[in-house]
Amino acid sequence: MNEEWKQAEPALSRMEVLKQGDNDPVSIVGESDDLYCIGVGTDAAVFVYEPLPAYAYKLYTEPALPKKQAETEVYHKLAGIPYFPVYYGAGDRYVVISREEGTTLYDCLLHGIPVPRQVIDDVEAARDLVRRNGLNPRDIHLKNVLMQNGRGKVLDVSEYIQSGNDKRWEHLLWAYDNVYPLLEGRKLPLWLLEAVKAAYNRLDPLNINLQEFAERIRKLFYKK
Repeated sequence: MNEEWKQAEPALSRMEVLKQGDNDPVSIVGESDDLYCIGVGTDAAVFVYEPLPAYAYKLYTEPALPKKQAETEVYHKLAGIPYFPVYYGAGDRYVVISREEGTTLYDCLLHGIPVPRQVIDDVEAARDLVRRNGLNPRDIHLKNVLMQNGRGKVLDVSEYIQSGNDKRWEHLLWAYDNVYPLLEGRKLPLWLLEAVKAAYNRLDPLNINLQEFAERIRKLFYKK
């Protein structure tokens, strides 16, 4: 097996990713001329190693290392499914997957890039295949779905071994059908997207009145 991706280990060893809060982006300590960060989440940061740009290295915080192990197990079960990145291997603190080009749904809203129905349908197909492989498709949100040439790809699989339905994708699907037609092609301000995210995170996902929530956000938007 080709393990050229291990060439990045010395550079990764100089980096540390620190947990900030349950819903806050991680912080990064350290530096390397060969690494640059292409994304941050609440549990990990993703780096590209310049000499090997086809790989993405997801470097976890210490408290989130169990998720790293879970992600490895999930990727083994999802091998060959085109809706997810290719898994190559793992180190003590990171997993290595294919670097995927494209635009997250979050950035599509930010920049007014239309999201075709095919992207949504691809995520639905991915979720179905996850279930067929005995896993539970959770934590699918705007920053975890990538649009590539009009098709959808799901990026984070670390919660798929957990039980329960967090309803995130179902709520996004409802918003796509009921709210997005009014917004398609419009650039949404960052403050609005972050306000919606913060308000949503304070709610009980199993008992949200989506129509009422959408109306609250509409009033917030037009108040500005």
